[in-house]
Amino acid sequence: MRVVYLNGSFLPEEEALISPFDRGFLFADAVYEVTSVIEGRLIDFDGHWERLQRSLGMLKMGVPMDRDTLLDMHRQLVSRNGIDEGLIYLQVTRGAADRDFAFPPEGTPQTVFAMTQAKGLIDNPVAKKGMKIVTVDDLRWDLCDVKTVQLLYPSLAKMAAKGRGADDAWLVRDGLVTEGTSNNTYIVTDDGEIVTRDLSHAILHGITRKAVLACAERLGYRLVERAFTPEEAEGAREAFISSAGTFVLPVVSINGHTLGNGAPGPVAEALRAEYIRVARETAI
Repeated sequence: MRVVYLNGSFLPEEEALISPFDRGFLFADAVYEVTSVIEGRLIDFDGHWERLQRSLGMLKMGVPMDRDTLLDMHRQLVSRNGIDEGLIYLQVTRGAADRDFAFPPEGTPQTVFAMTQAKGLIDNPVAKKGMKIVTVDDLRWDLCDVKTVQLLYPSLAKMAAKGRGADDAWLVRDGLVTEGTSNNTYIVTDDGEIVTRDLSHAILHGITRKAVLACAERLGYRLVERAFTPEEAEGAREAFISSAGTFVLPVVSINGHTLGNGAPGPVAEALRAEYIRVARETAI
């Protein structure tokens, strides 16, 4: 039986009850973070902690606990559920109040919920075969750098991709790729440059993205942070994605255009291996 965390208590998931008046339920008035676990330890915890504070601040929400309390809660969830490899999902809402577009009074208790998901991360079979991607219009709101639970459109986009025989969708706004439904996007040009969208409100400021770019610098790759078009991606030597739940995964097809020889490329494979190596050394 899975143990979850809710508002200061660890309890069986069947006993975790949240008010139907919670603004996370009524308005998607909530933010979340997903932290990876390998070998029972947390990857990039401080990066997720810092981004959580940023997202809460941008939505004028309070920070419900300090860093050390949050870390202890994550570690207890790992221990209580016997998680060797997987994810911890954390969600913080503005709390429960009578339905009103205006925020509830200051001091309304926030809702803090967290759960574990056991999942194989290192031996992901997709890393060996690669992903097929299609592009769809990016119809999300403009503050994509705030990690809110407003994920209906990315879900619709992912299902549209699956309906077209692909694994995932890359979102396109004003003729340029922003990001994937739940990941940051990269291409490798013919001259070996790694290109990824620059940071702005248009994309999530990925914690794994930051780590992957550091890996690329250590390995001596040239990096360019700029937008690119779907057509440029279709003609790229390689492409790949990054996220907390996938690390680095290669892309072998975009809109039916095969990249390279149709197999995972050497840059993606090298970055995945380096990311896992460093994660093992630095996880806490």
